[in-house]
Amino acid sequence: MIIYGVALLAICTLAGVIMGDMLGVLLGVKSNVGGVGIAMILLICARLWMQKRGGMTRDCEMGVGFWGAMYIPVVVAMAAQQNVVTALHGGPVAVLAAIGSVVLCGCTIALISRTHKGEPLPDEEPLITPTPVVGGR
Repeated sequence: MIIYGVALLAICTLAGVIMGDMLGVLLGVKSNVGGVGIAMILLICARLWMQKRGGMTRDCEMGVGFWGAMYIPVVVAMAAQQNVVTALHGGPVAVLAAIGSVVLCGCTIALISRTHKGEPLPDEEPLITPTPVVGGR
């Protein structure tokens, strides 16, 4: 059922929030540090692990896929709550983290595109199969 996908997401979210809070305590920050990102990484790892073991049903995958699609609006809403001006006045760490993440993502995309350059895309199945007209209608 789709509810299993949502349950898997809930477990990963709780684990991510707890780990983000612990990371905040270790860094001496009075907030959650990367809890949502950790939760999504846990969800991806759990989904891949379940697929390899045969435990991911189609309905469960639909639930995980739905919440995976909802991830971007959730992150945007959470980022809107952050006080960017205070972060910039607090030091250059926020600016360095932003620049570093953009550079790291760009390098990762370049590396992936160079290593998988010659592989053909898989054949796609047609979305609509034509049905023969019977009786002239």
